Amino acid sequence: MPTTLLQSNLPGLELIHRGKVRDVYALPESRLLIVASDRLSAFDVVLPDPIPGKGEMLTQISNFWFGKTAHLVPNHLLDVPLADVLPAGTDLKLYEKRAVVTRRLKPVPVEAIARGYIIGSGWKDYQATGSLCGIKLPAGLKQAQQLPEPIFTPSTKAAVGDHDENVSFNAVVAAVGADLAEQVREATLSIYKWAAAYAAERGIIIADTKFEFGTDETGKLYVMDEMLTPDSSRFWPADSYQVGISPPSYDKQFVRDYLETLDWNKKAPGPSVPANVIAATSAKYAEALQRLADIKLD
Repeated sequence: MPTTLLQSNLPGLELIHRGKVRDVYALPESRLLIVASDRLSAFDVVLPDPIPGKGEMLTQISNFWFGKTAHLVPNHLLDVPLADVLPAGTDLKLYEKRAVVTRRLKPVPVEAIARGYIIGSGWKDYQATGSLCGIKLPAGLKQAQQLPEPIFTPSTKAAVGDHDENVSFNAVVAAVGADLAEQVREATLSIYKWAAAYAAERGIIIADTKFEFGTDETGKLYVMDEMLTPDSSRFWPADSYQVGISPPSYDKQFVRDYLETLDWNKKAPGPSVPANVIAATSAKYAEALQRLADIKLD
């Protein structure tokens, strides 16, 4: 059965960051231990109820994609057994499918987003301006329509509780320099195109996805954090996709839809989520994991 972990506790290791989902610990030799919890965030607020096994599913699907795309862009994973780095007495079973040892990199301060379809904040920007992140798009596009070519639409990395903001490629150049900005754009689109084609063969449309990148001490670029998960991507079942609506997706839409029925201001603290909504969300994550990576939960 999947394990449940709302918050990791690893005495003796230095906790350097606790994000919406992941807890990050420092390890010797410029390495990190990244633990994916079962925390769930919606509207940029971490909710009080975990989704059992979610962190395991996110880690497994990320690891699957990291392996599949290593020929395109190097990634942060290191082949180090968890038992070698976890504190003595730690329940290995609790962490073995949700934790990874990685390189400690310098994050590139941009959300690297690839879009193959016009949806979400991109759809809102297009409706308002006809453009997205400074890229002029064809007139007359409909919601969820496929774009002529995938595009790189970066956003700023917001603080916890704030919303990311779409920016132009020139803004990325100003932030990190022309060479690194171009590397990030090329890597983002290269991975997206490969993964979208792979997923299409399995009946899933990857509408968009975001990546995070980092550099080592030599300036070499790596993709890091998570990769092509239901938390960082819009996965649509191809058999129910249609233009003009927001298609059903393999993600936390069940939770968002439930929260929209509440009298809640979308600020912390978040409300509790009913068991049936949690179960439906977990089932969607598990289905994506199985269809894309052919991995079944025990």
